[in-house]
Amino acid sequence: MKTIIVTGAGSGLGKELALLFSQQGYHVLLTGRTLDKLTAVKSEIEQAGGVADYVVLDVQKETDILIKIKEISKKHRIVGLVNNAGVGHFGPFVNITEKEISEILNTNVLGTILITKAVLPLLQEQGEGLLINIISTAGLRGKVNEAVYAASKFAVRGFTESLQKEYKNSPIKIKAIYMGGMDTPFWEGSTHVADTSRFRSPNEVAEIIMEQYDQDEIIIESKKS
Repeated sequence: MKTIIVTGAGSGLGKELALLFSQQGYHVLLTGRTLDKLTAVKSEIEQAGGVADYVVLDVQKETDILIKIKEISKKHRIVGLVNNAGVGHFGPFVNITEKEISEILNTNVLGTILITKAVLPLLQEQGEGLLINIISTAGLRGKVNEAVYAASKFAVRGFTESLQKEYKNSPIKIKAIYMGGMDTPFWEGSTHVADTSRFRSPNEVAEIIMEQYDQDEIIIESKKS
């Protein structure tokens, strides 16, 4: 059975994409930092007839990535990676702390690059592969009170577009997903968004991604239709 890895799979869009990929016959390898969330998603997938496993993984830690990806590759045929893990801190730029800056860049940029670097050689070995980078519309245009978050997403955009050119003539398909805000726990503890109910649900966004799956670039704005 073909295995696809989904980072940040414990909730939100990562969870919904994991559910949909499992329904397409993939074995889904759920990764994230919170064990309880991963086990709950695994159970939900299995109750729906799918197959899933989980690995607690922090994409900020290169050693953790290398060890665990190597272990996974010994047991499963990895053919895909969904880079969904991400964090955000919002507000006036002058108020953001060095700790918050580091967390944003280390998770959104470095984490995406490191796990991609660990998985891409495995996709090349298989002679097929799928890489999906969940980027955000903050990677298309700057936004008020999102300076560092937008900077991280612009970086992932450049990374993704460069890989698309590098692997243009290969069997590895690389897709960039730019979506606006969603009604997810991502905003908990933040005053940046007053009413998340006006946003699309993560399930709706996941469904749109699957519907437009043949495109290399998918842009999904946040407002409900």
